Amino acid sequence: MVRARIKAVDLRRPDLRRPFPRHFVKRLTGETVVALTRRAKYLLASLSSGETLLMHLGMSGWFRVVRDLPAARPAKIDPHDHVVFHMSSGKAVVFNDPRRFGVMDLVRSGQLRDHQVLSRLGPEPLSGDFDAGALARACRGKKTSLKATLLDQRVVAGLGNIYASEALHVAGLSPGRPASILATPRGAPREAAYRLAAAIKQVLEKAVSRRSDDGYRGSPFLVYDRQDEPCLKKKCGGSIRRRTQGGRSTFYCPVCQR
Repeated sequence: MVRARIKAVDLRRPDLRRPFPRHFVKRLTGETVVALTRRAKYLLASLSSGETLLMHLGMSGWFRVVRDLPAARPAKIDPHDHVVFHMSSGKAVVFNDPRRFGVMDLVRSGQLRDHQVLSRLGPEPLSGDFDAGALARACRGKKTSLKATLLDQRVVAGLGNIYASEALHVAGLSPGRPASILATPRGAPREAAYRLAAAIKQVLEKAVSRRSDDGYRGSPFLVYDRQDEPCLKKKCGGSIRRRTQGGRSTFYCPVCQR
């Protein structure tokens, strides 16, 4: 999409999770995609018009790139293909979302920071803004569990359910402990905050690296989806358990995570 012009947009329904913005097709048609970036789980396509196309996949959404199809041949389109961007590059970028939990919006680029879904986001976990100090300040006095706190996008942006479990295991911290254990009463980081911040970066960097390794074999996770299997930490001897926190599955080892 980058440096290509949006020749046409097929909008195949009036909404996803929310209605599309007014004049959505008109505001996109003829514009060039200047850059494609990300903030947390939102994709941001900067346009030559000075607006930004904000996109979220939701639970089941995904994009695919195909050889462009004429708009007059809808039979070639899957019933769950809700938006098709016809690009000047000769490709079509298709958004498919069976459950329709995705989101698309158009925002003036200068107003992105104040957008309702972006203004409350915490620091990116792989950025220099995220460290033990930032984590401790966000967790000072929090009574909610460590696992629930890590899924709070105001604390750290974009960390999902799987890697929250993985990071807590690497850090040796129980997912049920209160988040306040990471900080002193004044908000300074305790030793556990250093371990957890480092673990978050470690598991995400490993995941990104693994995604580009076509030769990878075996389960990629230490605890996630490994209920009743042995803990992989040396000399631990524990077995992975599963519990539900906030409606989400948490996997952990009760022996080495305390």
